[in-house]
Amino acid sequence: MGPISLLVSLDQAYLPQLQVLLTSLYLNNPGERFDLYLLHSGIPAQALAPVTQQCLWLQYRLYPILMEEQLFADAPTTKQYPREMYYRLLAGTVLPRQLNRILYLDPDILVINPLRPLWELDLGTHLFAAAAHTGKTELANSVNRIRLGTHHDYYNSGVLLMNLEECRRSISAEQIFRYVAEHEKEMLLPDQDILNALYGKRILPLDDVLWNYDARNYNTYRLASAGQHDLNWVLQHTAILHFCGRAKPWKPGYFYRFGVLYLHYAQITTRHFPTASSASVSRP
Repeated sequence: MGPISLLVSLDQAYLPQLQVLLTSLYLNNPGERFDLYLLHSGIPAQALAPVTQQCLWLQYRLYPILMEEQLFADAPTTKQYPREMYYRLLAGTVLPRQLNRILYLDPDILVINPLRPLWELDLGTHLFAAAAHTGKTELANSVNRIRLGTHHDYYNSGVLLMNLEECRRSISAEQIFRYVAEHEKEMLLPDQDILNALYGKRILPLDDVLWNYDARNYNTYRLASAGQHDLNWVLQHTAILHFCGRAKPWKPGYFYRFGVLYLHYAQITTRHFPTASSASVSRP
């Protein structure tokens, strides 16, 4: 089996969370090889050193890619809409041409079961595979359909299996920049709104309880499954726990159920990779 290619895009402040993600990935995907592509705007090599060392120890290959400013010369950017919001959708333009698929993960994620079944999913001519967080309330989906003029569920952009060959054919920076310029006053979650408005019709739906579990919504998932998706079920079956929203388990006051599990992996990371100190893990 070949390696699984992963994509992350983040700034320096999220490097400790990336290390926790890597720890969870390693412990719950035994024997797998991973190639990690990191899109960034200029993280110093010294700051990236802990991740570099961890990848060496895990025997993962790390490929940092500095995103050139000139690629975004025509991009509408503000404090609310930084240029980083474009990176994942335009990844096909900067990633090696021999890559035909990649799995994007937000850094606020734990991987607690194997990713291979997702990696091997047949995408056909879809651009992406993604999950909608439909369990909490259908009202949010309805509001987003009206707001964006779409007819499909509102997909979360934190986990994207990307068909890079189709992305290179079908996604253009000009189209994205034009959409943002025309709709910037209407957008609430910019990168996610762009994904849904422009490309939602070409997204293959994933089951969020398996591949993009909203860690805030344990009770909702359990009720929707008539009690089947209890804690044991999640630990045995869910592959990706996503700590969505403003509340984060590495910040004080996090009260959702899976916060202690996150702190467990953070502690393992700190114990085995001293440069990822407990102080840095608690940074915002």
